[in-house]
Amino acid sequence: MSTFTDDLKVYREGVLAQGFWALQIYRFGHLRYRFNSKLIRIPLGVIHLILSKLSELFFGIYIGVSAKIGKALIIEHFGCIIVHGDSVIGDHCVIRQGVTIGNKNMDDPHGAPILGNNVNVGAGAKIIGRVRIGNNVDIGANAVVIKDVPDNVVVGGVPAQILKQKDM
Repeated sequence: MSTFTDDLKVYREGVLAQGFWALQIYRFGHLRYRFNSKLIRIPLGVIHLILSKLSELFFGIYIGVSAKIGKALIIEHFGCIIVHGDSVIGDHCVIRQGVTIGNKNMDDPHGAPILGNNVNVGAGAKIIGRVRIGNNVDIGANAVVIKDVPDNVVVGGVPAQILKQKDM
């Protein structure tokens, strides 16, 4: 229950935020991994599948159930957001509309990004492939990240490059 309240605290719109509910649907689906019994896992999986599809339809947000998401993720604006099921997102990250966090090609279907803590992803950014994004990184709007990004930098462009080092 603390995850629910922790998530709720970071949303300015509170329970009215579509991103908050998309995140809670993901967390509900991820909950089934705590149970070994198929009698519990299967019904939870079916309910999650229905809720996940509703999230896609009404919010435009898809979060793969097997993704690993830390605490206090903020989905700032809803719409056209895809998070691959093999992705990892650290604590206190922000993603905005039009963001894709996913695999690069069908030759590596599980090759998804790993985002560190305090990553701020601008609108329309694409983070694709087996890349690692460091802690305290800002990714500019419409950037296409296809290689690893170190800690404490701002990146932007197509393909994304380091624009500046952040003072920490």
